[in-house]
Amino acid sequence: MTTFTLSITTPPPLHQQPPPTMNRNVLLRTISACTSRASLRTFNRSIHRQRHHRLIPNVHRSPLSHHLRQLSTALPSRVNFNTRGLSVINPRAIATSSPQFSQDAVGSNDVAEKLGFEKVSEQFIEECKSTAVLYKHKKTGCEVMSVLNDDENKVFGVVFRTPPKDSTGIPHILEHSVLCGSRKYPLKEPFVELLKGSLHTFLNAFTYPDRTCYPVASTNTKDFYNLVDVYLDAVFFPKCVEDIQTFQQEGWHYELNDPSEDITYKGVVFNEMKGVYSQPDNILGRTSQQAVFPDNAYGVDSGGDPQVIPKLTFEEFKDFHRKYYHPSNARIWFYGDDDSNERLRILSEYLDMFEASPARHESKIETQKLFSKPVRVVEKYPAAEGGDLKKNHMVCLNWLLSDKPLDLETELALGFLDHLLLGTPASPLRKILLESGLGDAIVGGGIEDELLQPQFSIGLKGVSEENIQKVEALIMSTLENLANEGFNMEAVEASMNTIEFSLRENNTGSFPRGLALMLRAVGKWIYDMDPFEPLKYQEPLAALKARIEKEGSKAVFAPLIEKYILNNSHLVTIEMQPDPEKASQDEAVEKEILEKVKGSMTEEDLAELTRMTHELKLKQETPDPPEALKAVPSLSLQDIPKKPIQIPIEVGDINGVKVLQHDLFTNDVLYTEVVFDMSSLKQELLPLVPLFCQSLLEMGTKDLDFVQLNQLIGRKTGGISVFPLTSSKRGSEAPITHIIARGKAMSARTEDLFNLVCALCYCWDGNKILFLAKIKTLGLILVSQCDISMV
Repeated sequence: MTTFTLSITTPPPLHQQPPPTMNRNVLLRTISACTSRASLRTFNRSIHRQRHHRLIPNVHRSPLSHHLRQLSTALPSRVNFNTRGLSVINPRAIATSSPQFSQDAVGSNDVAEKLGFEKVSEQFIEECKSTAVLYKHKKTGCEVMSVLNDDENKVFGVVFRTPPKDSTGIPHILEHSVLCGSRKYPLKEPFVELLKGSLHTFLNAFTYPDRTCYPVASTNTKDFYNLVDVYLDAVFFPKCVEDIQTFQQEGWHYELNDPSEDITYKGVVFNEMKGVYSQPDNILGRTSQQAVFPDNAYGVDSGGDPQVIPKLTFEEFKDFHRKYYHPSNARIWFYGDDDSNERLRILSEYLDMFEASPARHESKIETQKLFSKPVRVVEKYPAAEGGDLKKNHMVCLNWLLSDKPLDLETELALGFLDHLLLGTPASPLRKILLESGLGDAIVGGGIEDELLQPQFSIGLKGVSEENIQKVEALIMSTLENLANEGFNMEAVEASMNTIEFSLRENNTGSFPRGLALMLRAVGKWIYDMDPFEPLKYQEPLAALKARIEKEGSKAVFAPLIEKYILNNSHLVTIEMQPDPEKASQDEAVEKEILEKVKGSMTEEDLAELTRMTHELKLKQETPDPPEALKAVPSLSLQDIPKKPIQIPIEVGDINGVKVLQHDLFTNDVLYTEVVFDMSSLKQELLPLVPLFCQSLLEMGTKDLDFVQLNQLIGRKTGGISVFPLTSSKRGSEAPITHIIARGKAMSARTEDLFNLVCALCYCWDGNKILFLAKIKTLGLILVSQCDISMV
């Protein structure tokens, strides 16, 4: 399939424009950056759960229904990210074909047996063109999923089930701490050194409410195995369990620079979580989760509550690692084109050092029983002084959908329902709430199924106190109407096409596909269910489509709304009230605690605490010795390919329009960009460019209203976006500036895609410019007229 770009230059404006200035250039770059953030607005709609991240912008939700809704921009909503993990994304475009494996590539059973593994199951996963083998380490019970295909972007991950018993944040602190040196790599921060000599495409770690993941990826085989060894040594033999200073640095400690000064709390996770707990949306997410799951591990905060973190002791910290960071409690994932036997050999060197442990049974997540009647929770959040506080309330309705595992077809149907309700700006529940005028923005993530039991959450923020009940009533009445009347067929067709397109395309952007698949599989695997099931969607998808066609969409979706939402007594309503004094009150409580701590100390105690504070700072400031630095593996020039990967490109010129064409394997998906020159736009109009781009997709066209346009895009394509782009140019102070209309569709829908692009562009006033798109593999030439001048 061919990917191509059309470059279209706008005609010179009729009026005289001043030459570009530095102010204009700065403004253009600002517009580009702002629009990049704006492009995540649909994604941000669904995110209200707590998360803590440093360097990873996008990670995929592990379960299937969230993969359906926002495949390329999804982020685990209750995940604490280790920002020391230093994720650097290096996307590499390559031409691929369907993999063909020999038995040697999959791995020998005899070799696996000799290395201490038994094969549990082997399946070919058609959806990702991979052969997957599930092994079990006979000595420890550690399960290993070995996925073989022709993807050069190899992925490794080790996942531990880490249920917290309180909100001291042990899983989060431990996730940070194990990355601070290990038995074989005794540096303070080996991953910082890895950055200097690695070709990794992903390097990080993140903490869920019930599990902790350590994934890496690289396209270089030697580099990949280096990273695997560093990670295995870090999680199984970290220095932090023997070094209280690492615990103090990453978790919490008292800091006193001079006996005459006040004692303060310090620590990476402590400070990080104080920031998280100051953000209203995060407070809402934490409150919702803990109120929905009061009786199991989700009823506390795995990330850590700043008021509770200082209660954590070093002994509890060490015991948590000893108990849960054990092969018996681990799930290990390999993915890519490397040797299956080598994977098992590397693992056996570590796993054979351990005996079996009861950790797998002790870490089991208990099911939350459904409530017999709804619950209401009212909580305050810190708000800034000034403004009308009565208009800054938040309300969110949360249902726990089931206390039993759902079959894949039901999960898939709930994913479709979620998309129908909230997936696009034209979705009825989303549209009605936003147009009601009762609030400023939606909160709640819709269907959330990353944890053991799925839930559904929806609400509004920026709500006046007197409108709280109106918001709740509107949500319920809208859901009741949809259950009674159903969805129109255009909306259902659009959702079906959008979800199926996303599944078949499996476009994870710069995020490694192997990691997206890992997180999806782990969503079942971590609860002792079938890890293959989330990877296989074709049969349940076909069954669901056949059922909708036979029975009608109302017969499929109305019972879901009634059973799992309207008639579900496990409803938790969270009302958040702004309190301008809460932040100062919390600070006063913390100060009072610290004053009591200092008051209980003797002069000798204060002197010792001062000494320990200086000692910790000295350790942090002292560089690692050269002999420790040498322990970190790195690549030599011989390990790096001498030739760059060449992207096929064909440059053409049709009627004065430049056409760039890339003949790549894309699984029959056409990707296109129509590029318009923006350099002639007047400077005073530049701030309006992001709004203009957004309006093209959210204000309809000459012949279609907003809802019809969004449904048509969903029915016929894989999505269309319009955005500005700026780039520097060598030898010029002025940047290159464009507006880009980007779209994708299956090859059979190519004409529909370009008709829609033309319909969008037709709202631009000005001279008509002829543009042509040539698709080599289809032997098709599309010719359309577009109005492209914005002045």
